[in-house]
Amino acid sequence: MLIIPIKDGENIDRALKRYKRKFDKTGTVRQLRSRQAFHKPSVVNRAKIQKAAYIQNMKDALEN
Repeated sequence: MLIIPIKDGENIDRALKRYKRKFDKTGTVRQLRSRQAFHKPSVVNRAKIQKAAYIQNMKDALEN
């Protein structure tokens, strides 16, 4: 559970923005979506390798 202390005279929009930022950092939504379906370890590893290759290609393209 996230607890956001609100200071005296603080705007509710600002507190809500802090809550949203903290919620995003915890990664709760991403974790829930990943748990909705089972993914075989080989599929997960393949996706990681593909992502790493893509990032490496992008870095190589920027250097040239």
